[in-house]
Amino acid sequence: MARAADRDAEQERSRYSHLEKMTDLVAVWEVALSDGVHKIEFEHGTTSGKRVVYVDGKEEIRREWMFKLVGKETFTVGATKTKAAINIDAVSGFAYEYTLEINGKSLKKHMENRLKTTNTWILNLDGTDYRVVLEKDTMDVWCNGQKMETAGEFVEDGTETHFTVADHSCCIKAVSSGKRKEGIIHTLIVNNREIPEAVE
Repeated sequence: MARAADRDAEQERSRYSHLEKMTDLVAVWEVALSDGVHKIEFEHGTTSGKRVVYVDGKEEIRREWMFKLVGKETFTVGATKTKAAINIDAVSGFAYEYTLEINGKSLKKHMENRLKTTNTWILNLDGTDYRVVLEKDTMDVWCNGQKMETAGEFVEDGTETHFTVADHSCCIKAVSSGKRKEGIIHTLIVNNREIPEAVE
């Protein structure tokens, strides 16, 4: 019985082992991309000069004994290798400000841009959660980090993009709103049921 408890405790420790090492954790961001929502963590040792970047719990950059405490760390995020950078700026004395850029834009601008260029839906099929993302500029469809095979067709009132998720027929309908400011309205239909759009 004691062995099972020891094994359970060891598994629990190993799941969070990277957090135990993060004694200089100064910033955590969540970034929504087409292939998923990614967690970026940054350690900055202001006495040792250490800089460590983790993406989804995996160490991407480690620099020890950096004498220059300000600067920039660049790396990529996700399956699409999206460019990211953490800017380290001195605010006053020994206080620092950390800002995240995605594709050269502040995180705020990146999120505002995503609202215009993508649609996201969250749905549950057969007890499994799925995150479906439409990139409006390319009409690429992503589901849980995978780019989907799609078939597009023109229909009387717009276009339909067909694909399958877990043996369920899915269709993204694109129709004109009739209003210039609103543009095209994209609707996800799964099993003849409209799925409400998610806000990330």
